[in-house]
Amino acid sequence: MPGNDERPTSMSTTGSEDASSDAESSSDRCNSIMSASDFDCSRRSFTSDCSSSKHSSPSSSPPKTITLDDVMSSARDLSNLTLAHEIIVNRDFHVEQPHLPQNSLEKQVKDIVHKAFWDSLESELNDDPPEYEHAIKLLEEIREILLSFLSPGANRLRTQILEVLDMDLIRQQADKEVVDIQGLASYIVTIMGKLCAPVRDDEVKKLRESRDNVVSMFKEIFRVLDLMKMDMVNFTIQSLRPDLRRQSVEYERAKFQSIVEKTPSALDHTTEWIKSSLEEMLFSMPTVEQPNSHGKAGKALPSPLLVFNSGFIRILTWDYHKSPLPETLMTDEVRLRELQRRLQLLKAVASVLLIVYSAIGGPISGLPALAERLKRMTSVLLEGMHSTDFNLSDALGNVSDQICCELNKSLTERNYPALPLELQVTLKGQITSITQENNPIRSLVEGRVQQYFRVLLATPNSHVNPPPTPGGLALIQPELTSLAVTFVSLVNFNKQVYSPFYMMILKTLLFSNAAPPPAATAPQDPTIQNPVNSN
Repeated sequence: MPGNDERPTSMSTTGSEDASSDAESSSDRCNSIMSASDFDCSRRSFTSDCSSSKHSSPSSSPPKTITLDDVMSSARDLSNLTLAHEIIVNRDFHVEQPHLPQNSLEKQVKDIVHKAFWDSLESELNDDPPEYEHAIKLLEEIREILLSFLSPGANRLRTQILEVLDMDLIRQQADKEVVDIQGLASYIVTIMGKLCAPVRDDEVKKLRESRDNVVSMFKEIFRVLDLMKMDMVNFTIQSLRPDLRRQSVEYERAKFQSIVEKTPSALDHTTEWIKSSLEEMLFSMPTVEQPNSHGKAGKALPSPLLVFNSGFIRILTWDYHKSPLPETLMTDEVRLRELQRRLQLLKAVASVLLIVYSAIGGPISGLPALAERLKRMTSVLLEGMHSTDFNLSDALGNVSDQICCELNKSLTERNYPALPLELQVTLKGQITSITQENNPIRSLVEGRVQQYFRVLLATPNSHVNPPPTPGGLALIQPELTSLAVTFVSLVNFNKQVYSPFYMMILKTLLFSNAAPPPAATAPQDPTIQNPVNSN
């Protein structure tokens, strides 16, 4: 850890799901990834050599027997990949000390062992003559910790620590019963003050002013040293982040390629995901006349962009209980789950507000403060709706009651008549009915939300200048846009890293076992560029 003039700042803030903050810097480079609409261009993209670097495309190799070493190596690669990805996309990522549950067996065992050690130390120091065996081991451990905090150029301080905490000299002093344990503890606290992060200054100050006995002092010294070690780890993470970000795509792709080479099934779920998306897109493609086929008609071939974007849209409603995520999205699973939960809440809020404003109309239109109150009230009452033990029907009933109260209050304040009882009953019935899967309002909101996300995925630089939301979603536009930008940034970074794997899978699905299916030129988006050299 650097000295006071270069001490790391506090990393005590909790981690967040702000994945877009760091991923956005990469999204400019990947908005045009995965395109090529017409069949000929698509086929050239699938069959051409798109390697631009050592790890630009996955290598293919025959199946092989997996050994235990391969499994362990893949596990290490996955761990490193996950950690590096988290550091890159989550600017608030940091390491914290583990907090064991109060009544857990692990905590009880830890407390018993620690108490036995400190009791033994106290007993030794209170003997006549004192025994210093445990105390010297503590001093040696503390010396190594302090030395680990030093930067490579801190030679003077390193020499001083080695001189003061000279274990051979301290043992000789202990044999002669002249060792000054209290003085050494004070020196250690002074060095800690020079090396600690500013956030630990108060802790070190308490150590300096402590009048506890030597054993209590050492206990506190080790507690603060543990905090300083966490600060050092977080300072190192902060220092590595710029380098990791510059090499993030190549690093993550190389690590994943290593996993694929050692684990033949490493892309099974990803293949199924792309296959389902491809089948969905082939089904929806128009039937057009094929060139050079004497008037025969066939299905147009979807572009890679359409196939992959359709797959990513499906992630928004992914059922994690039925199917695991594609392997290429595992590092973002926590963020995607949270995004899905927040989007689910937003869609429910939008459905409720759409019902209310459609039913009442003019008397409550053009009142942004009222709309904000209704939105906030609905959001609070539906918070946690993703939980399995959440009773959505009852919650929506409470929402409708609260909304009717709020509307009646607003209407009477502006000299409008209160809502008729029949209308209140109708509103409650319509609001509670959005739990039904085929509810038209629910389906409408779901369709428009997906439409909005599709537009953002297909629009270059959409995170910089997001398009307006479709009709009916205006009341949730700020929240929806924020979620959409976060999602698009995650997707764009994912495309940068894993596009060669996706293209390989798509090529295999389309062309490996047979000639390409009958196809003709599909409509091409002029904003889409060739994906082959996008990386």
